[in-house]
Amino acid sequence: MNWYDAIGLLRRQRRAAVLVTLVDVRGHAPREAGAKMVVTADTVYDTVGGGNLEETAVSKARESLASDAPAHPQELTVSLSDKAPAEHGVQCCGGEVRVLLEPLPVRESVAIFGVGHVGLELARILARHEVELHLVDSRAAHLSPERLTVLDDAVASVVPHVAPVPEVVLGEVPPGTHVLVMTHDHAEDIAICDSALRCAHLGSIGLIGSSAKWARFRSRLTEEGHDQAALARITTPIGLPDLPGKAPAVIALSVAADLVRRFADVPATAVGS
Repeated sequence: MNWYDAIGLLRRQRRAAVLVTLVDVRGHAPREAGAKMVVTADTVYDTVGGGNLEETAVSKARESLASDAPAHPQELTVSLSDKAPAEHGVQCCGGEVRVLLEPLPVRESVAIFGVGHVGLELARILARHEVELHLVDSRAAHLSPERLTVLDDAVASVVPHVAPVPEVVLGEVPPGTHVLVMTHDHAEDIAICDSALRCAHLGSIGLIGSSAKWARFRSRLTEEGHDQAALARITTPIGLPDLPGKAPAVIALSVAADLVRRFADVPATAVGS
């Protein structure tokens, strides 16, 4: 598989990777400037020329994938001379190659449970970001194609779920998904919260509502067997506390801003990374 098709495959599979590009070639080298390959934790797609050059790039890419530090692009220069130090065999083409390693991280995943006034406004904001966006509602009309036309220009991958029992969708979303609970029905909200706390694969869990609502929910969830450590996984109220206003668009802006901040703090869970 070539590097271009590999990026699409890994994006769908939610696997982290590194794109390796020969950005500059001086003298003789096995590939021309612009040659690319994609490296994952266990696979290499395409080639930048083989030998010590390629193995060095693969090794550096996998070091980056294995690191817990934030991923940043990095450059390295490889001399193709029999006098140059080499860890993976001598390559004596005679040239020198500058290599760029660009991380291809797993996209964040967000699930909005309840696509009412606030949920739809939030979806409109998040749709402009490079995320996987799951929209869940028990009401088919709220996820109709006509209502979701406002997301037609989405950068995000938008996945609607019409679910009479919304909490079952929690088992379908990817690892690390950030869950936002804001349905029209408090009975649905608490069922989703209960199920979310029983799912170890989720990211953050946010619940829209007042302190009075949370007091009732906390009591019910405690009765269902959730301890204080589990309840602490739920953030409520959600959004930025210093952003005033109760209009749906304002609430959505507040929630989205807080969520984007979480993206920077908590990396998505990658499969196969």
